[in-house]
Amino acid sequence: MSNIFHSVTLDEEKCKGCTNCIKKCPTQAIRVRNNKATIRADLCIDCGECIRVCPYRAKKAITDSFEIINNFKYKIALPAPAFYGQFGGGVTIDMILNAILKLGFDDIYEVAYAAQLITQKTKELLKSGELEYPVINSACPAVVKLISTKYPDLLVNVLPVISPMNLAAQLARKIAEENTGFKEDEIGVFFISPCPAKATCTKYPLGLGESLIDGVFSFKDVYKKVLNILKDKDESKSLSMAGFNGVCWANSGGEVVSLELDNYIAVDGIHNVIDVLEEIENDKLKDVEFVEALACTGGCVGGPLTVENNFVAKTRLKTIARSAKGSNIPDNIPDINPIWQVPVYSRPQTQLDSNMSVAMKKLARIEELDSELPGLDCGSCGAPSCRALAEDIVRGEAKETDCIIRFKERIARLTNEMLSAQSEE
Repeated sequence: MSNIFHSVTLDEEKCKGCTNCIKKCPTQAIRVRNNKATIRADLCIDCGECIRVCPYRAKKAITDSFEIINNFKYKIALPAPAFYGQFGGGVTIDMILNAILKLGFDDIYEVAYAAQLITQKTKELLKSGELEYPVINSACPAVVKLISTKYPDLLVNVLPVISPMNLAAQLARKIAEENTGFKEDEIGVFFISPCPAKATCTKYPLGLGESLIDGVFSFKDVYKKVLNILKDKDESKSLSMAGFNGVCWANSGGEVVSLELDNYIAVDGIHNVIDVLEEIENDKLKDVEFVEALACTGGCVGGPLTVENNFVAKTRLKTIARSAKGSNIPDNIPDINPIWQVPVYSRPQTQLDSNMSVAMKKLARIEELDSELPGLDCGSCGAPSCRALAEDIVRGEAKETDCIIRFKERIARLTNEMLSAQSEE
């Protein structure tokens, strides 16, 4: 198993072993054994689907305690643009940013503004002709990790730029160092996140060697604090830099609209994303220029750590985006190249065996078992599919009789043998 940090975790005391999660997990990372779920770290992509469907709230995302901002002399908040869509009632972006500032931050850098910079760089890369078509966006870490886990051959198609969140962190930190005189370790940068995948990415940023983000807070943790302050409707400081297109990146289709493309696909919802990736892998979408793929339904406004219904938030975001003041990119921004500094590789999964010969024999046994199992993929065995159960059996993590149908067959066979023995007596 991988030792990489995962934001999505399981509270075993709350878990009732209901199997809802194993049916929704897009990478088949979850098993239910002895009435408790387990999560395979080498397969989990932190998409948060299990958080959505667990009726007992046994799945949760690890974020930081808000008090950690006090560990730094200068504190910067990075609000994701989807956060704006959580508020209605005529609230403006500047009202929200001023409210965030009053929570104890010294400065704010909008991730929506960094998204505009990413748009600019993406346009340059698309014009260069050096990218593999169809180009797949890299803004959603859950999608990038899905590709590296299940579709590693498509990594060449992924846009090699860091996420707006990580670019915002770099820019905010560099500006703060230049303007305040504080040292790097005295400046704290904190991301307000709509999803666990981005929370994980603050610890292990895709395309970067190390993270420049010191903490992550969920929308749910910050929303109530901001809501109380918003009663004052303070717009005393003009803080917003992002324009309409940058803010609307939080909605599905927002990135491609800002890119001004005609030949594109915008897909949201992790299972819909899988369908599109299958099409790309089968060379059926070669004529498409760009694929915007977002794991959450509706885009980032539908993240598992959000407060508002994603359909409501999507409409609210478009409305509030009209109050966005910025649109042009100034010339005085720090010169930071958003191209990946380190490549994203395929994720190694737990091997069947370190010995290749033994591993091949185990694989053959998996194939044999899979052909013998009923193929219903009902999940009653605690595995998401018959194929997954076959693999678990070979790994020694399950038994053939975990399959209810095979168990019934065995009971029927034993019953017949007993009746036959009794009749012979």
